[in-house]
Amino acid sequence: MTLQHFLSIDDTRTLFSQAMSTLYQKEVPQYGTLVDLVNDVNTEVLKVDVRLQDQLEQSNQLARIGHERHGAIRVGTAYELSTLRRLFAVMGMQAVGYYDLSIANVPVHSTAFRPVEGEALAQNPFRIFTSLLRLELIKNAELREQAQVILDNREIFTPLCLTLIDQFEQAGGLTPDEAKQFVNEALFTFKWHSEATVNEQTYQALRQAHPLIADVVCFRGPHINHLTPRTLDIDAVQQQMPSRGIEPKQTIEGPPRRDCPILLRQTSFMALSEQINFKESASAQGLQASVAKGIQASEVTQSAAAKGTHTARFGEVEQRGLALTPAGRSLYDDLLSQVRLNMQGVDKSDYARIYPQVLAEVFKQFPDNWNALQKQGLGYFLAQPNLERLLNKPITSSPTWQQLVDDGYVSFEPITYEDFLPVSAAGIFQSNLGNENSAKNYHAASNQQSFHEALGATVQNEFELYAALEQASILKAKQALGVA
Repeated sequence: MTLQHFLSIDDTRTLFSQAMSTLYQKEVPQYGTLVDLVNDVNTEVLKVDVRLQDQLEQSNQLARIGHERHGAIRVGTAYELSTLRRLFAVMGMQAVGYYDLSIANVPVHSTAFRPVEGEALAQNPFRIFTSLLRLELIKNAELREQAQVILDNREIFTPLCLTLIDQFEQAGGLTPDEAKQFVNEALFTFKWHSEATVNEQTYQALRQAHPLIADVVCFRGPHINHLTPRTLDIDAVQQQMPSRGIEPKQTIEGPPRRDCPILLRQTSFMALSEQINFKESASAQGLQASVAKGIQASEVTQSAAAKGTHTARFGEVEQRGLALTPAGRSLYDDLLSQVRLNMQGVDKSDYARIYPQVLAEVFKQFPDNWNALQKQGLGYFLAQPNLERLLNKPITSSPTWQQLVDDGYVSFEPITYEDFLPVSAAGIFQSNLGNENSAKNYHAASNQQSFHEALGATVQNEFELYAALEQASILKAKQALGVA
């Protein structure tokens, strides 16, 4: 019996992320234009900002910039969510974080499937923001039950994909050929299908409840709704989009432009209006039956299945910064709440002009210096031993960690935020689903326990993951410096 050689889960994730990018560029050509723009901006930034390039090299992130992506998908049932958890596990991606988007009038709650180990992140940090529709937030009981029946009667995974997931779980891996086959089969779940599974009347009723509900319920599969390359200067990308024939959303989501970027800034181009074919209605089926009985089609007044349009898929850009500690995140959330308070009463026509000004002014209260952010415990940092300092001045005593830092034996590099911001995600969703329902208020309806039950697992805490990376780097630095 020969020992099988399995492809590493990191390499499988890379195969999948590359295949996903190729697929989406074919389906949404404007996304390819966006990727080209981001690559051009990143090249220019690194050419003029040597300090940033050194920082990315020190933190082992420079190589990953060019192929980094995140995507987003929305599913409708616990079975679909739990099966996606198993699918992503084949690629070393685990559920991290819980996001309640009902606080921003979007009837979903979500997690991010991503790698969690430092080496895996350095190789390929591909992540998928995954949302589960919350049918209980649809007030119309009849419409809610109808949506549930529609979702229960679809299968978004191919039989071979499910077989390969089982095989991975039983054998502990997939061979290179099996991994390629798995990627091809998994892509089916994320492909766009222009045929709706409902008639036009059902689609419009669900869309009236919320555009996102129609997007999740009315199609053969959930389809990837956007992909996101990482830029080093999102303001430059936003400014240059129109010159490439791309219409950007009005404002960038997240914190303002800073010398020391924090968390996540996002923008997108506006969603495409794509043609769809509705399922035949009962009246259309009656037409077919009448024709079959020899009655002329002209004698029957009911109309056949209709064509329509659906708006949901778009391209997004992100700029990632420092991962914040709970203290830093609390300060961020407080300042963002202050910004929203200050924007109350601003006329819609002035919003895009005034919002960045208010945001920048309020966030002057957030330290914009790496040293201050580290000393005040607002962000997570990787400790780097200064071996040149150690060579010139050997350590002869038993200094404390703080003394080592103060004496220049240790430096710090910011840990990149790998996760998401619920309000920012909701802002992107709303701008690309149409804002006619933005006034609907679902109120905060967090239910992490029900999400865990649907997922079939407990999501990991992102703060604990960042803290573990920081502590591991401190231990490694102490060992390199020869101190206990």
